[in-house]
Amino acid sequence: MARPGGSQKTVFSCTECGASAVKWQGQCPGCGVWNTLVETIAEAPAVGSQRRFAALGGSAGLQTLSEIEAREEDRLPTGIGEFDRALGGGLVSGGVVLIGGDPGIGKSTLLLQALSELSSAHNVLYVSGEESGQQIAMRARRLSLDTGQLKLLAEISLEKILVTLQSAQPQVAVIDSIQTLWSDQLSSAPGSVAQVRECAAQLTRLAKQSGITVILVGHVTKEGALAGPRVLEHIVDTVLYFEGDTHSSFRLIRAVKNRYGAVNEIGVFAMTDRGLKGVSNPSAIFLSQHGSDVPGSCVLVTQEGTRPLLVEVQALVDQAHGNPRRLTVGLDAQRLAMLLAVLHRHAGIVCFDQDVFVNAVGGVKIGEPAADLAVLLAIVSSLKNRSLPAKLVVFGEVGLAGEIRPAPRGQERLREAAKLGFTRAMIPEANTPRQRISGIEVIPVRRVEEAVARLREIE
Repeated sequence: MARPGGSQKTVFSCTECGASAVKWQGQCPGCGVWNTLVETIAEAPAVGSQRRFAALGGSAGLQTLSEIEAREEDRLPTGIGEFDRALGGGLVSGGVVLIGGDPGIGKSTLLLQALSELSSAHNVLYVSGEESGQQIAMRARRLSLDTGQLKLLAEISLEKILVTLQSAQPQVAVIDSIQTLWSDQLSSAPGSVAQVRECAAQLTRLAKQSGITVILVGHVTKEGALAGPRVLEHIVDTVLYFEGDTHSSFRLIRAVKNRYGAVNEIGVFAMTDRGLKGVSNPSAIFLSQHGSDVPGSCVLVTQEGTRPLLVEVQALVDQAHGNPRRLTVGLDAQRLAMLLAVLHRHAGIVCFDQDVFVNAVGGVKIGEPAADLAVLLAIVSSLKNRSLPAKLVVFGEVGLAGEIRPAPRGQERLREAAKLGFTRAMIPEANTPRQRISGIEVIPVRRVEEAVARLREIE
């Protein structure tokens, strides 16, 4: 379809198969899938072989891999240690970072703090499409930030933003948020799939050409995924997610993609009246302070990126009234059903007539299978109404055959537990350290039934 005023043409492309149509229709003419056609800018075909060759860049870039100099990218620290940890050490010139999270969780606050730190020595720009300049100034004053050198642009037109970035040439630019931007090349409304994808692509292209570090803020859906097309995550270099309950003062920022660093790195923050403050010892917020040992509580040593964390896993097993329920918070619900079957088959412990609730304290989300053994022991403790031995930490993956498999970086986990005062560790036999770690007794186990039996011996 042609746009008035001689602007570029647009077509409707299928997000599943790539087929195109001149107008929107409910069903894709190529693959037959419904509601997958989105508006995109039609690319003009190149005319002649020379233009096609030039569009492809010729063969000037052809070289062997051994000829390319491998060097580390220079990092620009933001001045916020936990944010730098999640980024892999800091911002990279020409990199594009996408930060997603629920509304009100602290995305804008963190980025305003970071730009305030950077503005004292670097040229930075904050582009706001959601709030006015007055609102941002009020937030900066409330957080007591030094914003004397921080430049602000309240704009949602992509073309005007690109012109400003090219003229101002900031080292770091924040776009808050990508869902509010719109390009006059498309007729769809801001926030639509087509607008989000096109705006992100244009900003990424500018970042790579000019060396500007661009940070995009993105909203999340009810399912916890970034709103807009999934391809948005493939365009950018780094994807960070904010996690945590808005009713809690603690926030986690997790890297789920990072071309310049490790994934699954997390930064831990506490929300205060002066903004987000980094937490130097995050294990303390994931461990409940009980007056005495309680049944159903087990301390897990989990690994988040390069950082070992101690997290309390709580289980509550109670007589079911009707169909037994299985509920997890911060853990995989499907894996819980599998673990209960393993516990029954190999340890003879029956929970088919019990409600089972499992929770990871502090709002942290645990995805690694090394949490299996801690979940099982917490369930056994609650079912028997007997607390686990004091100062005990646990980790290990449980297989369907009842075996306990090793977890990566076992010695780092043990050292972190010993540093925090834990004196016993039940771990997979394959993770037994060759040299004794001072201050902690290692209890190696090979199978689920052995782990349950060893609990009775050390109580």
